[in-house]
Amino acid sequence: MDLVLINPGNRTEIYQALGKDLSAIEPPVWAGLMASFVRVKGFSVAVVDAAAEQLTPAQTAERVKELNPRLTAVVVYGHQPSASTQNMPAAGRCAAAVKDALPELPLLMVGGHVASLPERTMREEKTDFACGGEGLYTMTGLLEALKTAAPDFSKIPDLWYRADGEVRHSGVAAPLLRDLDHEMPGIAWDLLPMPLYRAHNWHCFGHLKRQPYAAMYTTLGCPYHCAFCCIQAPFKSGEKVLGMKEAVNSYRLWSAGRIVDDLEMLVTKYGVRNVKFADELFVLQPRHVEGICDEIIRRGLDLNIWAYTRVDTLRDDMIEKLKRAGILWLAFGVEAASEQVRKDVQKGFGQEKIFKTINHCRDSGIYVIANFIFGLPEDDHRTMQETLDMALELNAEFANFYCAMAYPGSHLYSTAVHEGWPLPQKWTGYSQHSVDMLPLPTKHLPASEVIRFRDRAFQAYFNSPKYLDMVLKKFGPDTVEHIRGMASHKLERRFA
Repeated sequence: MDLVLINPGNRTEIYQALGKDLSAIEPPVWAGLMASFVRVKGFSVAVVDAAAEQLTPAQTAERVKELNPRLTAVVVYGHQPSASTQNMPAAGRCAAAVKDALPELPLLMVGGHVASLPERTMREEKTDFACGGEGLYTMTGLLEALKTAAPDFSKIPDLWYRADGEVRHSGVAAPLLRDLDHEMPGIAWDLLPMPLYRAHNWHCFGHLKRQPYAAMYTTLGCPYHCAFCCIQAPFKSGEKVLGMKEAVNSYRLWSAGRIVDDLEMLVTKYGVRNVKFADELFVLQPRHVEGICDEIIRRGLDLNIWAYTRVDTLRDDMIEKLKRAGILWLAFGVEAASEQVRKDVQKGFGQEKIFKTINHCRDSGIYVIANFIFGLPEDDHRTMQETLDMALELNAEFANFYCAMAYPGSHLYSTAVHEGWPLPQKWTGYSQHSVDMLPLPTKHLPASEVIRFRDRAFQAYFNSPKYLDMVLKKFGPDTVEHIRGMASHKLERRFA
């Protein structure tokens, strides 16, 4: 075995009681893509999904020992780009367990958080190597080097390593992968424990049958520059190699045929109907989006898909086709009601546009997940209340309420470090649902006020008679009872 990829995770640590039955259990999209890439390059590979299988670090190490690979890689990603950091404690424990059990086995850490803070990762974790970029060419370069009698790590792109008691970087950056269809043709589904994955609860409102489930990318990256997002962190060094300007973000696509081939296989082989398009922004390029929809419709696939969009990228003439293709849920990053608060984080669209676009979606039969953030830099009690009032007025089929967090790799993180703003002492503190979650303070409020407001807003929304009445009419009494059960969970907060 050339390579073992580990997907670490601890749902209880990240989600508290919500992790048992309510949170999704996501397939490790990046580990699956990396497995596909290295297989195309001729290497043998296995995936150990410690998160889905609920393996302890010691059990994970035992699994690695049985596989006896040339290289082990701990892949640190999450349900979405901003969830990478919250997985670092579990990743660190997995890495330490593997190194303690197999000290001679080379171990690499890779992922969004690692790419944001590679040198710190090397200094703090029990790992031999860390990846400062996307990781694909770094992995294959390291595998080739480890076949030699005297590996030269200084020539492996984007590799951080140890030499003479010091942490060093190869000084060579890897370009971004360009030919996605042929070099990384989708996820290596056959290496994953497919029966274990579970959709988000709201994704299955009306029937609540959450398995089987799959998540996949149709694109990589995002052209926008939201201050709170860290999605481009693994791609920045590769963008420089390609000669891209710092202010420009890469955005790469798989073909519609390649994507729908995967969807058809998931339906026929694994019985999957519930699917997440995990792209940070799926509804962007009409030709790409409509091509996928047309192919799904042509093949007659019966799917329940959800995907991310923006109010300023979703065209009115797309909506009917999205619905026909089975894209039944769209997630909008509304973020805040105050135009000033939105503009400060580069979300510069007006409230009238928000209501018009979202209402058009719902009138067309597409359900909406509205995402809101409390505690953005310009927020105070008044603006946060305006955001909650707006959420209650929109009355979307589901809503997520987040606190503004300075995730490593984001512009907000750089600003927070520069300004000396208080940040979580542990990586678990970056989880929105953890006991020790510590968001940013605003210019007007301490973090404790933001946490308290967020948790009160969650209760206000999901116990709203207007909301529960809408859910009853659309999804039935079982879903209402499910929501009541969800809202009965009160999160423990250390800093509230």
